[in-house]
Amino acid sequence: QSVFLPQGYPDSVSSDYLQYQFWDTLQAFSSSLSGTLATRASLRGVGVGNQQATVAAATTTWLLKADGTGMCGRILFAWLKGTKLDSEAKKWRLFADILNDIAMFMDILAPYFPAFFTLIMCVSGVFKSLVGVAGGATRAALTVHQARRDNMADISAKDGSQETLVNLAGLLVSLALVSFVADNAALTLSLFFLFTVLHLFANYKAVRSVVMETLNEARLSIVLQEYLKDGRMLSPLEANQREPVLMEFKKTVPIKLGVRLQEIVQSSEELKFALKLSNKPFLLGCVCVCLGPQASVQDEIQVMSQALWLRSRLSSRPPSEAPADHRELSLMTHFYFSKGHWELVHESHKAIGSIFSPFLKDLVAAGWDLKRNLLDWDEWRVEW
Repeated sequence: QSVFLPQGYPDSVSSDYLQYQFWDTLQAFSSSLSGTLATRASLRGVGVGNQQATVAAATTTWLLKADGTGMCGRILFAWLKGTKLDSEAKKWRLFADILNDIAMFMDILAPYFPAFFTLIMCVSGVFKSLVGVAGGATRAALTVHQARRDNMADISAKDGSQETLVNLAGLLVSLALVSFVADNAALTLSLFFLFTVLHLFANYKAVRSVVMETLNEARLSIVLQEYLKDGRMLSPLEANQREPVLMEFKKTVPIKLGVRLQEIVQSSEELKFALKLSNKPFLLGCVCVCLGPQASVQDEIQVMSQALWLRSRLSSRPPSEAPADHRELSLMTHFYFSKGHWELVHESHKAIGSIFSPFLKDLVAAGWDLKRNLLDWDEWRVEW
């Protein structure tokens, strides 16, 4: 326990720590075995064991795969999705592992397509670079959640020890595995799919076992919908069990948080009208939120609740209700550019403002942490 678990366990970590680490250990072991098969295929593809292959050609291919494309991929991904990795840590953690399996599958297939070997390996390298960024960042986010005594470094170090032990066990099994599969392509693919299924299952169970007490967009939406429906406050465990952990590609009305003022109002008259609707340190459009510098965490939760209420109204309104000259536009576009969207904003102030005080008290009573949140805010702030 002193070697592999944080000091003060179990009081120094979150209650979901052991369950998460169990599934995380299992996925790391299966990923280690899959990685062995992929590495073997990659080495064979760059010419290991082929007397006609040159060291220079193999080195060039490996550098293009591991260094060139991977470096570009890491920078671009961190720029585009860096802020999402905190607010949606579970989704991106699972996404990273799925992408890692896809990259390893490409490594195994690459030697069978020699004409496209370098291209396949470069794409695989990009995928693995994304995995490195997403996996490392979400692991840090989960470590913040698990640390209950400001012991992030200790938890991270012990997590590294656990992973090293798992990789050592994987190494011993891999030594027998490499000689067992030889050049049998069918057996290699069969074992790879077996390990991949185990890997994805363990990953899914791992992120499902995480119970975060801080609110992000998904958890707040789940809690708010239940509260508005029958007045019942969900506990962190109940809300986390309902939270989606897979990427969703269905089209929904986007919510933009912390935007510039010009994304909400287009004139001084519209600004004056918007300010009449609220005496809070935020402005709400459909569905864009402009924050004042003095906005508190509770203000952020309130305006996000209003934005979620607005989105549900916009999503449920049938397109047939739009005027004829706007039928070709989406609901979002129609309501944003029409005067009617301010009426919806006014309704949201009344609907959420009337229940927000008891809603906030029930959140605290249910065990939610309201000292901070994981809502995805941009950095714009406006003084008025």
